[in-house]
Amino acid sequence: MNCQEVQPRLLDYQRGRLLEPAALQEIQAHLEGCSACAREEAGEQALTKALEERLPQHAAPLALKRRLAAQWPMPSVPRPSWWSPWGRSLVPAFAVAAVLLIVMPLYYQHAILSQGSGPGVVAEAVNDHLRILSSQHPLDIESGGMHQVKPWFEGRLDFAPVVSFLGDQEFPLQGGAVGYFLDRKSAVFIFHRRLHAISLFVFRAGDLPWPGRGGEPLGNVEAYTTVARGFNVLLWQSGELGYALVSDLDRQELTQLALKLAGGA
Repeated sequence: MNCQEVQPRLLDYQRGRLLEPAALQEIQAHLEGCSACAREEAGEQALTKALEERLPQHAAPLALKRRLAAQWPMPSVPRPSWWSPWGRSLVPAFAVAAVLLIVMPLYYQHAILSQGSGPGVVAEAVNDHLRILSSQHPLDIESGGMHQVKPWFEGRLDFAPVVSFLGDQEFPLQGGAVGYFLDRKSAVFIFHRRLHAISLFVFRAGDLPWPGRGGEPLGNVEAYTTVARGFNVLLWQSGELGYALVSDLDRQELTQLALKLAGGA
């Protein structure tokens, strides 16, 4: 299969709707050898996760509920069903199942945010970077320099992102956007190094599962460096703010940018 044949079928591939074993194997083989389609597939996964887990849900106003209730036809008297004798004994079991359906996602989110080794932070940084790579419009503000980008965030975040590096010829600043990092808003800055995109996420670091070991000196701070899904990730804190730098750029070059950022952070 080529890219034009694979990309329209990525959603069916992710959701297990491909019934032909041959087609499934061909798509898997293509994704292993095609970095562009692999990024597209990763972006689809990230978008699906965002749509399923992050979209806000709002309760209907009480007045609307009352109007709907008044317009709804009165139900007829139901006839006893064949399973009525079992109903009273099954109600407690259904109640327990409903509680589990509500509690388990909350427990899972709490576990991700409370674990001490920090994989939730690293995974989130890579997922957010993949969303930027797959987005057709990743920037809310295009750069005319950091002095143009930073003021744009005023009123759009509940904190002031502290980033003093303005970009240069080696690492030009492309622009910025407002994003989310786990359960909180973040400022997103996009730098470039040749053809490599570099994402910098700035967010409030309080209560996040920051890595407790493996740090290395980085200017005035200590940084945690790792590799996840082929991307280099650097994490550090300065005051109340956390910083995540992500790219497929060589680790040594990415560290050069991190030094420029952390030195004035």
